[in-house]
Amino acid sequence: MRKFKVLFFLLFFVALAHSLEPYVDDKLLDDITKKYNMFAKKRFVFLQKTLDSLESADDLQKLNAVNEFFNRVRYASDMQAYQKTDYWATPWEFLGKDMGDCEDYVISKYFALIYLGIDSKKLFFTYVRSTKFKEPHMVLTYFETPRSEPLILDNTNFKIFPASKRTDLIPIYNFNGESLYKISATGTGKKIEEQKSHKKWDELKLNMQRKKI
Repeated sequence: MRKFKVLFFLLFFVALAHSLEPYVDDKLLDDITKKYNMFAKKRFVFLQKTLDSLESADDLQKLNAVNEFFNRVRYASDMQAYQKTDYWATPWEFLGKDMGDCEDYVISKYFALIYLGIDSKKLFFTYVRSTKFKEPHMVLTYFETPRSEPLILDNTNFKIFPASKRTDLIPIYNFNGESLYKISATGTGKKIEEQKSHKKWDELKLNMQRKKI
């Protein structure tokens, strides 16, 4: 009886492990290699290894590793990368091309962190005004609790800082794929629209479902 129980649990955990799909599967790797090149494939293989190594890490370790990984991608405007004035790329397009603008960094970090098990309610796309570059900008923010001071994941900085240390950023609003929020100093703020559709987000979700590369 004891041997049967041991065998049952071993089979259960093996089945569980196989049920967890990789972030980058074999078909995606083949498609990436065909569209881009072998160097692009290696970037995705390294991404999967990085995510696998973070499986048992805490939230802060995951934030730092993901922020550092994607910040190594080259910055390029949407016009340079896609010949469009405003385009939200999937992580597959961003890493495949090895270039993108601030929204693309945020998107790739967001979905990688979701894959790693971080609650989407803690992650926000945050529009800001950069006083350093004197232009609109987007960063990913992480709220440990709804009233916590957010941490800023920014493609212009490899180090993650709390919002109070980023005096060069003037917040405009937060967006988490569900609703828009006014900015407040203590948390996500007051919800200003209950069912607002965000066109770029809707397009991105569709492209993610299709695994657009």
